[in-house]
Amino acid sequence: MTALEPRDGTDAAHLAPPTTDAPSPDPLSDLPREAVEGVLGRTYRALSIGIVSVVFLIAFEATAVGTAMPVAARELNGIPLYAFAFSAYFTTSLFAMVLSGQWADRRGPLQPLATGITAFGAGLLLSGAATGMWVFIAGRAVQGLGGGLVIVALYVVIGRAYPEHIRPAILAAFAASWVIPSVVGPLAAGTVTEQLGWRWVFVGIPALIVIPLALALPAIRRTASGPADPAAAAEPYDRRRIRLALGISAGAGLLQYAGQELNWFALLPAAAGVALLVPAVRGLLPTGTVRAARGLPSVVLLRGVAAGSFIAAESFVPLMLVTQRGLSPTMAGLSLAVGGATWALGSFVQSRPRTEPHREGLMVTGMLLVAASIAVAPSVLIEGVPVWTVAVAWAFGCFGMGIVIASTSVLLLKLSAPEEAGSNSAALQISDGLSNVLLLAVGGAAFAALGGKALGAAAHGAVEATAAGSHPGAFAAVFLPMAGVALVGVWVAMRVVVRET
Repeated sequence: MTALEPRDGTDAAHLAPPTTDAPSPDPLSDLPREAVEGVLGRTYRALSIGIVSVVFLIAFEATAVGTAMPVAARELNGIPLYAFAFSAYFTTSLFAMVLSGQWADRRGPLQPLATGITAFGAGLLLSGAATGMWVFIAGRAVQGLGGGLVIVALYVVIGRAYPEHIRPAILAAFAASWVIPSVVGPLAAGTVTEQLGWRWVFVGIPALIVIPLALALPAIRRTASGPADPAAAAEPYDRRRIRLALGISAGAGLLQYAGQELNWFALLPAAAGVALLVPAVRGLLPTGTVRAARGLPSVVLLRGVAAGSFIAAESFVPLMLVTQRGLSPTMAGLSLAVGGATWALGSFVQSRPRTEPHREGLMVTGMLLVAASIAVAPSVLIEGVPVWTVAVAWAFGCFGMGIVIASTSVLLLKLSAPEEAGSNSAALQISDGLSNVLLLAVGGAAFAALGGKALGAAAHGAVEATAAGSHPGAFAAVFLPMAGVALVGVWVAMRVVVRET
């Protein structure tokens, strides 16, 4: 039965006028145009193209900067500080997510979005002009502030500007916008780095953001400016949440630092990080998140479980292929490239109207695919297993991630009141980012403890990585626990829908 057929079982043919051949009136003709348009309809076209283009450029930056980063660190004599170039972005973005949520709820998403993009570009320029590694890291920190502001503001724009029935489609477009950057980004950045220098990878992107901004900002001002609740504009910012946001950023940074050190002194920053994180997590995430209470808390928890387990495992795939199977870094990276397309395909599948009644089942299936892909990947540690096994497994895992990540975003907006969309979107992104930090720290510590640290150093040295010997146990200590975490996500996915009693 289609949406336009009678719901009482009456034969539609019996409803037609018996004495006229005139066409029946369009049942959608009385609805507002924006209620029946898609994301590229006249009402939403400029907004959709603008914000998807912003995401596309952010995706391109993420993949391109990762390629140029080793060259930048070497030229700036900053190899010992290499990890901090990544953690600086992560930790400041956690704070900015909370700030952006409050800002968007009280003033609308336009200001935090514009400020965030400005900060993002300024951070890129600062890193690109850096003459020392600490200045480079400071630029990454500024860029993280911008990224945190932007991602939450974009979710609020989706919740405010798009009706519920087309939100899955715009979120699918976000996922699709990562496909080309995931394939082209590393190759383009490598070419620019070799021909023009690594600095151009950083300073070239800010100029490209001007065009999508020119499209998106006027449309956002027209459809999503101002607070959802006018009374909220007069409310002061929640200083307690701001303090907790600072705590979660500092705690995450301390844990990342401790995870890189294998000595007794690392216990001190680790303990301080935990002391800061525990009250911050309890205060910033919805009540019941840790115990997977049904509905919104489980949606937020599932986002972290899925993203953390998958990204932590993915971070070690190229190193495993290079050091254990002798692939070149380029071939190891390309083994994951097809995942960008299958991720977008999974996001597209969840956006179809026919899948909406089955969303919970889709998410369970998605998490099963994620867990299976993580568990299968280390099978290439066995010499007789073809190396393409990883590419196939990761393609299926990315398909599952496309379903789960987009679905958590759809459910979060569906379960959030308009005046709470900013804070709840911030909680979703905090769960995502913080789980990445924690599970990467845990996986990295296990990897280093079983000999992986020496192997990784050899992989970046002048000698062949295989000369360091084989350390399959170090990789197994990362992948198998992460597969277990993903299996926990299967149970959490069964709790995202509140059962009617």
